[in-house]
Amino acid sequence: MSDLQKYIDKLNSLDFSKMYEGDFFLTWEKSDDELAATFAVADALRNLRERNISTKIFDSGLGISLFRDNSTRTRFSFASACNLLGLEVQDLDEGKSQVAHGETVRETANMISFMADVIGIRDDMYIGKGNAYMHEVVDAVTQGNKDGVLEQKPTLVNLQCDIDHPTQCMADMLHIIHEFGGVENLKGKKVAMTWAYSPSYGKPLSVPQGVIGLMTRFGMDVVLAHPEGYEVMPEVEEVAKKNAAANGGSYRRSNCMADAFKDADIVYPKSWAPFAAMEKRTDLYGKGDTDGIKALEKELLAQNAQHKDWCCTEELMKTTKDGKALYLHCLPADINGVSCVDGEVEASVFDRYRDPLYKEASFKPYIIAAMIFLAKCKNPQAVLKALEEKGTQRWFQA
Repeated sequence: MSDLQKYIDKLNSLDFSKMYEGDFFLTWEKSDDELAATFAVADALRNLRERNISTKIFDSGLGISLFRDNSTRTRFSFASACNLLGLEVQDLDEGKSQVAHGETVRETANMISFMADVIGIRDDMYIGKGNAYMHEVVDAVTQGNKDGVLEQKPTLVNLQCDIDHPTQCMADMLHIIHEFGGVENLKGKKVAMTWAYSPSYGKPLSVPQGVIGLMTRFGMDVVLAHPEGYEVMPEVEEVAKKNAAANGGSYRRSNCMADAFKDADIVYPKSWAPFAAMEKRTDLYGKGDTDGIKALEKELLAQNAQHKDWCCTEELMKTTKDGKALYLHCLPADINGVSCVDGEVEASVFDRYRDPLYKEASFKPYIIAAMIFLAKCKNPQAVLKALEEKGTQRWFQA
């Protein structure tokens, strides 16, 4: 039995029918079967590509990307995922569009979607805005399709919002699954999602929130650690608590990095801005209060500077399970003596985990492609099998 057949057999055991013609907003809106299907399809697509088999299910079409924040990995992962399936990518630069002239969301969404099959959006800067904007886009294209304006409704993939970073956290999770030899080996594993010092301010909360919202679904013991005042959204913590209770794991919060690292199997030291401060920043931007924004930035940088000891050090890593915890980061990390004087992680720790970190990032294009694939293929098992049987070389070799 080929590896591909294993993934197809896995899909045959799952109920993910609601993903067809759907969208991907937050991981906790998806069922366990739907998450498992995404992992299975991601592995299947990777299997085919590594065997030089084309996975193009589109002969033409567009993937539209809208990034309202800077991006390297997610931007190129989305482009790679679209290309893997046969779609070309067009970036929507709002500064060069009629959005700058007051064009409505409904109009923009329909105008870019005449031949679009997927829209990927990153909108993570302002609390209460990003996820809401994505829903507004989906509502607009859904109505456009119903009204006969659009021949199809484009699938929306959340490439990071103010609440969750599903493509990142799903990629992290698939990396963990591979590193630990399967989902069945994750129960009881300790995950330390910890704040770490950064010389910059205003980093989104969506990574730590996405991690606690997803990893509590696998029976793991998840600890969210941060200094006092760096809380995340309370509603996401409630999601984490409910997930842990339902899946035989645990969730707790700590104000001690050493406590989180002790005997941890997985560590994820990453800076983020306090939820209360992000709410305040959103309000200030809404009012156009430039002086207020500058004052808030100064205040937050001073607050961060009080916690430079929150760093992933060699000493802390020695306290993890057998001193060999899996170190995760969404990248780029703030590395001591490399990208900054003081930061999230010591250079020696980062260098030791460089290859695993890059492997972690390599899952993201396949996760995004799987999200699109499941939304576009009514019978993904049959499509995967047909792609294998067709055997078109992705890279032609005589």
